[in-house]
Amino acid sequence: MPDVEELQKKVRKLQSRAGTAKMELHDFAEDLPVSWAEIKAVAEKTFNAFSELDAAKRELAALESSR
Repeated sequence: MPDVEELQKKVRKLQSRAGTAKMELHDFAEDLPVSWAEIKAVAEKTFNAFSELDAAKRELAALESSR
C-alpha cells in the first residue's frame, strides 16, 4: 500500500500531465477544422489523464482520512 507522500507525488505528476493534456486539447480546438479527424484521439488522451488524476486524488483522500 503506498504511503501518503508517494501518493502526493503521484497526484502532482498527474496534475502536470492533465494540465498539459488540457492545453493540447485547447490548442487543438483552436486549430479546427484542421486535423479534425484526430478529435477522438486528443480528447481521449485528455480524458484518460483526468481520469487517472481523479482516481489518484480519491485514493489519497481515502488514505488521509484513514490515518
